[in-house]
Amino acid sequence: MPPASLITHFGIMRHAKTKWNQEKRIQGRYHSPLISEGKQQAREWGMRLKTYSWNRILASDAKRALETASLINDYLKIPLLSDSRLQEQDWGEWTGKTLDIIKKEVSTLLKTQERAGWGFCPPGGEDRYTVLQRSQKALQEAAEKWPGDKILVVTHKGVIKCLIYFLMGRQFLPEEPSILNSWSLHHIRFVHQRFQIEKINALAIS
Repeated sequence: MPPASLITHFGIMRHAKTKWNQEKRIQGRYHSPLISEGKQQAREWGMRLKTYSWNRILASDAKRALETASLINDYLKIPLLSDSRLQEQDWGEWTGKTLDIIKKEVSTLLKTQERAGWGFCPPGGEDRYTVLQRSQKALQEAAEKWPGDKILVVTHKGVIKCLIYFLMGRQFLPEEPSILNSWSLHHIRFVHQRFQIEKINALAIS
């Protein structure tokens, strides 16, 4: 194992609850605002996370993620930066719809896309390979810029799944059981030019 100064640690979490989360609508690139419950979530996370040593926060530049990160940082008081490459998967024409509506409208297409695994791509949107590549690049650049740091990453459910599932060798198929808790902190690290999982669902933050 290399010295600690060469290992960059990431704590990865999802943004707080939004209006569209509440309505079970697909957000994708749409900037749905945090609801009052979500703002309170973020404040509670800030109080819990300040007991850990963080050097900086790296957030998606989507409004809901930045607002979550800012509310957390009211307690952490560390440098906060954003990166558009940490945005949620673009869901194209399905943005704003619920899964129930999509199943009623285009059931066959949805099933075909779900069987595509990593190639899942909503009409007019982007596939999961693209999400993985851009989010990995953002974290790798952060690791190389701040070696040895502990970086809190505030991003989106789809991005977190892509990062973790890739490292676990999962295929993103419907029969694979769900393993990531929505409101948990997950730990990965960058060492020897590779990402490694330290612990998933490491801290239930809500």
